[in-house]
Amino acid sequence: MSIYNRDSFLTNLAGRLNRPRRTEGVVRPTWSVYPQYEVLKEATKDELVAVLEEQCTAIHTEFIQTDQQNLPKVLEEAIRKYDGKSVIVSNDPRNEKYGLNRMYNELEGNVEVHIWDYKRGKENQKIAEQADVGITFSDITLAESATVTLFHNKNNGRSISLLPKTYIAIIPKSTLVPRMTQAAKQIHEATQKGEHVASYVSFISGPSNSADIEMNLIVGVHGPIKATYILVD
Repeated sequence: MSIYNRDSFLTNLAGRLNRPRRTEGVVRPTWSVYPQYEVLKEATKDELVAVLEEQCTAIHTEFIQTDQQNLPKVLEEAIRKYDGKSVIVSNDPRNEKYGLNRMYNELEGNVEVHIWDYKRGKENQKIAEQADVGITFSDITLAESATVTLFHNKNNGRSISLLPKTYIAIIPKSTLVPRMTQAAKQIHEATQKGEHVASYVSFISGPSNSADIEMNLIVGVHGPIKATYILVD
């Protein structure tokens, strides 16, 4: 991508701010305190689970805890609870690791399962629009706000968690961190190491909510109207 008139634009901007234009890198300040790192700093994984569960109540999200062996059964029950006749899931290697591919293939009762296929392009989005349930794995989970972090790529489209009527997040216990601070740190450090980092990251806290109009909470305005988090120990 070409950049035009950058120098003149930046010079004009600096003039508007009544200061000389900076031509060298900015040195990050060294702060005397870092309160953002103190919240839940000493919490164990089990303590973070308790925080997550409590916050799920606050954001109108069902919380279920299970182990890897029972996950397929628990997930199927969650799909049935949402009366899921059409399901869309990310093409995630963890589907096989957690025994979900077999469960998807064996679902009975006219349940259609679509695994995201980047080769089908926009058709995936159309399927997500009509789906009863969208299912993804969480890549980083923020206990404080009950937020799941999704790294999007060609096998994990944003539409899976955005367009279906309901949403289910599968949360490996190992992904739990206290809050946004640690999630941002993980992403930053991965970038600094030259690791591949998703160019699109979603932070999702339960079902769609909006209280923009007269502070009245409305659920389901611009996304799934119900959500379930399944924590896998």
